[in-house]
Amino acid sequence: MFLDPFYPIFDSAAWLERLVPQGIKLVQLRIKDKPQDEIQIEIRKAKEICEKHHCQLIINDYWQLAIKEGCDFIHLGQEDLDEANLDTIREAGLKLGVSTHNHAELERALAIKPDYIAIGPVYPTILKKMIWEPQGLDTVTQWKELVGSMPLVGIGGISLQRANGVFQAGADIVAAVTDITLNENPEMRVKEWLQLTREYIK
Repeated sequence: MFLDPFYPIFDSAAWLERLVPQGIKLVQLRIKDKPQDEIQIEIRKAKEICEKHHCQLIINDYWQLAIKEGCDFIHLGQEDLDEANLDTIREAGLKLGVSTHNHAELERALAIKPDYIAIGPVYPTILKKMIWEPQGLDTVTQWKELVGSMPLVGIGGISLQRANGVFQAGADIVAAVTDITLNENPEMRVKEWLQLTREYIK
């Protein structure tokens, strides 16, 4: 399964509408603290945008809505896994990405046999309050040795300047959030990310 090495994460379909046309081929829609009906509308819009631009859409958390809207890929955190029905997810044909922050979570994720595993936060992040210490590049290398050929996503505090180091440590894919959304020119930043990550396409 091919996944693009550049993996931005956005919290609205409006961001996707603005930036996916720049050339993004892998994106996550991660929405928190909104009513389910609003989230369903956002997922529907995001799916239309991604289909138009041949971009792989990954829905964070809301696996029932992803199934209902005909999406094909979801991402679950460890708390999400506690409540998700993995049998239903698999029966619906959804591909699955899983977050990990320590060895116990990695073992749990590997037992599920997801389509990719994410490690984070690699660096300190301002996106949300983290109970975990930054993992650092050495842990990225350790994780890659443990996951083998499964795609490994590095996430958390990753900037354009830090990306090469994360790839070289072993990540197959690098996720970016605030490095894009807080940039004064998000469109240009996306283009810079795309230029940098093309050499890591496998």
